[in-house]
Amino acid sequence: DIPPAHWFTAGVFRLSQGRGDEGTNVRSLLEKRSETQPIRQSSAGSVFRNPPNDYAARLIEISGLKGLRIGGAQVSMQHANFIVNDRQACAKDIETLIEKVQTAVADHTGIRLEPEVRFVGEHQ
Repeated sequence: DIPPAHWFTAGVFRLSQGRGDEGTNVRSLLEKRSETQPIRQSSAGSVFRNPPNDYAARLIEISGLKGLRIGGAQVSMQHANFIVNDRQACAKDIETLIEKVQTAVADHTGIRLEPEVRFVGEHQ
């Protein structure tokens, strides 16, 4: 664990002039990513680490959990390893959904998914 005193919360960057085609490359990468990930929805990114020799998204999907919702939090229909904030989810909605996904995947596959996200602070 990294103590809070060592967290970065802001930064200043000095960048050099680019070649001019980087914008095209970035746009291309974003278009490709938007085909497979819910980048236009609020999320914390990938929720679970991939277990050895498998993919968390595949395990979540075969466990029938795509679209599962608790409060305002939902397992993304586009990529099962993303939990999206669809309706003003609170931290408890997201935490409860993560726990439910872990339990359901373990029951269905025998594999316990480990969160990639970290919970910080107290919440109800």
